[in-house]
Amino acid sequence: MIVHERHTKILELLSQYKKIEVTRLSELLSVSQVTIRKDLMQLESSGLILREHGYAALHDSDDLANRLVYHYEIKQRIASLAVADVQDGETLMIESGSCCALVALEIAKTKKNVTVITNSAFIADYIRKQGTLQIILLGGEYQQRSQVMVGPMTRRCMEPFYVDKLFIGTDGFTADSGFTGNDYMRSETVRDMAQQANHVIVVTESTKFSQKGLVHLIDTDHIHMVVSDDRIPEECEQYLTEQGVEVKKVKV
Repeated sequence: MIVHERHTKILELLSQYKKIEVTRLSELLSVSQVTIRKDLMQLESSGLILREHGYAALHDSDDLANRLVYHYEIKQRIASLAVADVQDGETLMIESGSCCALVALEIAKTKKNVTVITNSAFIADYIRKQGTLQIILLGGEYQQRSQVMVGPMTRRCMEPFYVDKLFIGTDGFTADSGFTGNDYMRSETVRDMAQQANHVIVVTESTKFSQKGLVHLIDTDHIHMVVSDDRIPEECEQYLTEQGVEVKKVKV
């Protein structure tokens, strides 16, 4: 968990340059190289960066850890707002995505005895050393790039579970298309997970509301709440509200 403003600045610089020398970070942030190395050790232990000899670098561009770095501070605040209603001892589902990973981490750090059911191998590993939660990783066909389980076996694995809340991400949204994704199998798995939940909660940055994914993800009338930042286009927020979707926002 990032607790220092300087960590956020390091992540912003890495988002821009992908790889940067310790000496350069020291100059840009006006602190010693010893301080920078301590910062990088903490960021690496959180799974956000890689340390190399004299450098800090992002993970491979397809890695979810790399996407976590982009707008990390905003995503962290979105996650904190999203889990406000999660109760100790609750069982819930979390799909994949950078905002969802931070939702899982926030739950692990702030709630007690929660059971997290997920199809994301990344999320299961990301939170495994945190808190008192129990993790149930759904089986299925493993997608290496997104590190998620999908397909008929995943559907069968989730059938015994019924939860109050399912947290999902999205790759895009329009009033005409509803919420959209970029992978057919992942989107199908999201719809299957939604059948097992009373409330579906979308956690995403406002930038996704100016994009449109390749495939249908989930209909708007299946969504209970959207948690994002306050740059959601006004027309999108109005449409969601008219459809009975609660919209919560953090300030940018």
